[in-house]
Amino acid sequence: MTTGSSSPDPKLDMFLSENMLIPPGEKALWQPLSGGVSSDIWRVDYSGRSFCVKRALAQLKVAAEWKAPLSRNAYEWAWMKFAARHCPANVPEPLAHDDEVGLFAMSYLDPQRHPVWKQQILDGFVVPGTAYAVGEVLGRLHAASARRPEVASAFETIDNFYALRLEPYLVATASRHAEVGSELIKLVARTAGTQRVLVHGDVSPKNILVGPSGPVFLDAECAWYGDPAFDLAFCLNHLLLKCLVRPARRELLLTSFQSMRTGYLSRVDWESKSSLELRAAHLLPALLLARVDGKSPVEYLTDETHRALVRAIAIPLLKTPSASLSDVMEAWAHALTTE
Repeated sequence: MTTGSSSPDPKLDMFLSENMLIPPGEKALWQPLSGGVSSDIWRVDYSGRSFCVKRALAQLKVAAEWKAPLSRNAYEWAWMKFAARHCPANVPEPLAHDDEVGLFAMSYLDPQRHPVWKQQILDGFVVPGTAYAVGEVLGRLHAASARRPEVASAFETIDNFYALRLEPYLVATASRHAEVGSELIKLVARTAGTQRVLVHGDVSPKNILVGPSGPVFLDAECAWYGDPAFDLAFCLNHLLLKCLVRPARRELLLTSFQSMRTGYLSRVDWESKSSLELRAAHLLPALLLARVDGKSPVEYLTDETHRALVRAIAIPLLKTPSASLSDVMEAWAHALTTE
C-alpha cells in the first residue's frame, strides 16, 4: 500500500483538479521526494497510478543566500516540452503546468528501472557506455535547437541563468580567488554572450536517470538559449570530481569522460567542434574550482586534502587555459597519480 499524506498546500489540490490529473472524488497521496536545492517535488499517487509535481522555490536550500526567479519553472516546463518532441525517450512526459503558481506535473519513473546515474557511480558501477549515451543525447538536443530563432526568442533567460549558474558558481568563486578573479569574470562575460543552442544548464549525474531506453534528463530549471559548452563542461566536471571519492574507479571515470566527449562531439554540426571544445576546456577548471569554493560545493568532497587538490589543479589551468578537454583531463589524471 502506498504511504503518504494530503497535499501540503491547497493550491496543489486545485492544480490537480483543474488539470484533471486525478478523477473527481479521488484522494491523492503526496510524498516528498529528495532532489536538488531549488524546488520542492512530490510523488502523487491515486488508485495505483503515480506522477510527480514540482514547484520552484524563491530561496534555494543552501547555506548561502541564493535567490532565483520563480519564472524558471515555466522555462523548465518549456524545455521539457521541447525535449519531448525531439527525444521523447530521454525526458519525463510533461503532463500539466500552472505558470501563475509556478509548478508542473510530469510522469513518475520507477527508480528500480530508472536508477540515478550519480548513485550508480558512487556505488562503484561506472559504465563508459552510459556516459557516451549522455553525451550523444545532449548533442542531439543541442543540434535540434541550433539555428532556431523561435527557440532562441522563447528562451531569452539570461537573468535566470545568471542567478542560478554564473553568479553562484563563477562570480562567487571569483570573489574568493583574487588570483584568478579576472579570468573567471571573463568566462562569465564570454558564456553570457554566446548564443548557439538551447542549454539545459544542470546536466549533472544527479539529474540523469539511466533508463532502459537510454538516459533521462531532469531538472532543466536553468534552461537558456546560450553556450552549449557550459552543458558539456558542467557534466564532465562531475566525472572528474568523483575520481577523488571513488579512486578504485578512476580509470573507468576517465574513460567515461572521454566517452561522453566523443558521444557529444559526434552530434555537433552547428559550429566548429574545436571552437566549442575550446570554450568547454576553459570552463571546466572554473567549474572544478566552483564546486569547492562557490555557493554550491559538492557534498561528497568533505576531505580538505581533496579540496586543496582541486584548487591546485584548477587555478593553474585557469591562468594558462588548455585548448582541449583531453588536455584538462590529462592534467587532472597526472595530479591524481602524484597526490
